[in-house]
Amino acid sequence: MINQDTFRFIDLFAGIGGLRIGFEKAGGKCVFTSEWNRFSQQTYQANFNDNHEIAGDITAINEADIPNHDVLLAGFPCQPFSIAGVSKKKSLGRAHGFADETQGTLFFDVVRILRHHQPKAFLLENVKNLLSHDKGNTFRVIMHALDELGYEVDHKVIDAGLWVPQHRERIFIVGFRRDHPTQFSLDDVRLPEGERPKLSDILHPEDGSEPIEEPYTTGPMAKVSPKYTLTPRLWQYLQDYKAKHRAAGNGFGYGLCEPTDVARTLSARYYKDGSEILIAQSNGIPRRLTPRECARIMGFDMPNAKDQWKIVVSDTQAYRQFGNAVAAPVATAIANAMAPWIKNTVSIRPIRSVVA
Repeated sequence: MINQDTFRFIDLFAGIGGLRIGFEKAGGKCVFTSEWNRFSQQTYQANFNDNHEIAGDITAINEADIPNHDVLLAGFPCQPFSIAGVSKKKSLGRAHGFADETQGTLFFDVVRILRHHQPKAFLLENVKNLLSHDKGNTFRVIMHALDELGYEVDHKVIDAGLWVPQHRERIFIVGFRRDHPTQFSLDDVRLPEGERPKLSDILHPEDGSEPIEEPYTTGPMAKVSPKYTLTPRLWQYLQDYKAKHRAAGNGFGYGLCEPTDVARTLSARYYKDGSEILIAQSNGIPRRLTPRECARIMGFDMPNAKDQWKIVVSDTQAYRQFGNAVAAPVATAIANAMAPWIKNTVSIRPIRSVVA
């Protein structure tokens, strides 16, 4: 099915393609994509040249109609397992986790596709809280299902903050089919060396050294558009909200950042008020990140990149997409660690026996 130059993979619950970026850089070719959100589909299509259409609802797709592949990628929906998602569903009296029929069982679509195609390997991504959801029972169900399919599985929580200036912990689950033995470990993923990135690495410089990109920047110095500065009313609300919770002994509230800081996790709710990552300004009222800065803080591109990530949707949709995405440099690092085993370019190392 493969040679030493390339391998075939499928991209499920693809979002805007964060996982795909990494596996294409590692030599893979995407042969099937599934993503139900039409706005994410627009962004995905604008940034990838495909000879296949994006499939919608994976539950409506027969696994036999999916092309053969070597690797399955899936950032399966995390809402039923995330802390925020669980809290919201509990407050509404709704089920969560695998009891949530709308999203919690989507993991089993991954299972049925793995069972049918038996690809050489897979990579799954989810929120860190997946480990502790339902006192660990959810994760045990997932690991048991993957084990029964005949895969040797490893998992690890990795913080994208090693690559990009935000604290973003996600769990990655890798499996290789047992009849394709490897010595792969997520501990083999190569981590960046040197100083950790800071927000100054991704913020608009606003000094004329960056081309103007409307509607994000404007004027001769490419200053950030005033539209991203909070209204005085919203800024006052956020300050009052934080003060109220501080008085109650809680840590809730906005995150105000300087260029030398590392941000909190960018979330899909960022479009609402931007409160988790606010950039301090000299006038005393902070601003949101622009969507271009969100692309950078997720590692989809960097300042003055030759080929910038195409943002073809509204700010609201762009914030949602980047907040839900997989940080591209993390996917690339994992793909680079997996690729030699997928391509058969490395061999099992003999285990040396220790002689007393």
